[in-house]
Amino acid sequence: MNNFASKLFFAALTTFVATGTATAGDADFTLVNRTGYALREVYVSPSHKNAWGKDRMGEYTLENGKSRLFKFSDKSACDQDLKVVFDDDGSEVVWEEIDLCALNKITLKYNRKTGQVSADTE
Repeated sequence: MNNFASKLFFAALTTFVATGTATAGDADFTLVNRTGYALREVYVSPSHKNAWGKDRMGEYTLENGKSRLFKFSDKSACDQDLKVVFDDDGSEVVWEEIDLCALNKITLKYNRKTGQVSADTE
């Protein structure tokens, strides 16, 4: 391989590796609401912190049975807690230690009578 071909190959390989690295830690996820209730607010926080930050729903609600893509590219903290606030009564529920880097879709489930939360992930 001549010098020019070697440089071209190296540049292409570097671009490929950099691109692969950028998407490998992508923590974007689709949230599917199967709680039985509309979600008024959604918060995401690193599992080791006690601060929720801003509501990620904005002015919208996520109706039961609907889904929404959340852009979340915090590769430094894959394990996150999710907190939702229900539209009908303002109550809050938390799902803990969800690895956003290892999944694409989270289906939240909630039994209000028992207080039991669960999540299916893909």
